[in-house]
Amino acid sequence: MEPALRPMSLGEILDRTAQLYRTHFVLFAGIFVFYSAVALVLGLLMIGFDQLLRVEHALRVFLWLRLASMGLEWLILAMAAGAAVVAVSRAVAWVHLGEPASIRGAYASILPRLARYLWLMIITFFVVYLPLSLLYFGYIGALARFGRGLGGRAANLPPHAAADPHALMVVGVISIVFALLIVPALVYTILMALRYALALPACVLENLKARAAIRRGIALSKGARGRIFVLILLIFAIKFVVVMTSQVFVFIAAFRHRGQLGPGLLAISQVIGFFTNTFLGPIYATGITLFYYDQRVRKEGYDIEWMMTAAGLTAPPPPAGAAAPVERPAPPALELPPREPEPGSAHG
Repeated sequence: MEPALRPMSLGEILDRTAQLYRTHFVLFAGIFVFYSAVALVLGLLMIGFDQLLRVEHALRVFLWLRLASMGLEWLILAMAAGAAVVAVSRAVAWVHLGEPASIRGAYASILPRLARYLWLMIITFFVVYLPLSLLYFGYIGALARFGRGLGGRAANLPPHAAADPHALMVVGVISIVFALLIVPALVYTILMALRYALALPACVLENLKARAAIRRGIALSKGARGRIFVLILLIFAIKFVVVMTSQVFVFIAAFRHRGQLGPGLLAISQVIGFFTNTFLGPIYATGITLFYYDQRVRKEGYDIEWMMTAAGLTAPPPPAGAAAPVERPAPPALELPPREPEPGSAHG
C-alpha cells in the first residue's frame, strides 16, 4: 500500500482510519485481543471472588481484601491496555507508510521501552483526570460520612428512621458545590486530554522520553485539537451505541432487580465485553496515529522528508542507542607556490 502522506481534512482522516481498520482488521483486532482476554479472565475471577465472599457472609469483614483486589485488577488492566494501544499505534505507523506489519512484530518492537510508554500514560492520566477524580471521590466520601444521617432508604436504614437536619444541610451544600464544580472539571479534562493527545504516538514513533514526548505532543496538537475532539466524540458515540445494543439485556435486568445481578448474567456480560473491546479498541489508536502524521506533514513537511528518505537522497537517522558517527577533520588544503611567468608572456 502506498503511503498516504499529504495534508488531510477531518473527513479524509476518518476515511483513512476506516480504510486501515477494514483492510487490516485481523492485525489490529489480534493486537487488542490480548487486553480483551486479560479483562475477561480478571472479570470472571472477580465475579467468582464476590460470590465466594457472599456465600461465606464475609463481604463486610473482608472489604479491605475486595478493595485490594479491585486495585490490583485496575493496575493489570491499565498495563495491558497501555501495551495494546502502543502496539496498535506502532502497527498503524507501519501500514500507513506501506511497510509490512505483524502482531508479533508490533509487540516485539514496543516491549523494550514499555516502561517508558506506561510512565508517559501515568503522567498524562494524573494531569488530565486529577481534578475530576478528586471531585468525584471527595463527593463519594462526603456522602459516606454524612449519608447515615439522611434516614430511610438513603442510608439503607428502616423507612421510619428520622433524618438528621444537620446531615441534610451538609449533604445539600456538598451536592450544590459538586454540581457547580463538575462542569469546569469536565472542561479542564477535555482540554488537557486534547492537549496531550499526540504525546503517545510521538513517544512511540520518535523514541522520545516521557517529558520530551509531552512537549512534542503539545506542539504537534496545536491547530488540530478541534478535529481530534470530533474524532474522539465519534468514537465515543460508536462505542456507546454498540455497548448499549449488546448489553441491553444486562441493563434491563439490573433495573428490574435493583442492581442485583446473578453470576451467570455477569459472566455473559464479560464475554460480550471481550468481543466489543476487541473490535472497537483499536479505533482510537488508529485515528490518533493518523492525526500525528497529518500534523507532521502540515507543520514539518514530513511527506517530502519521507519521499527523499525512500529515494535514498537522505540518510535515515541512526537507530536508538547506536553510537554517533565519528566526524574526522578534513585534511588541510594543499597550498601551491605561485607560478613563475613564462618568458615572452604578456604581463598585465
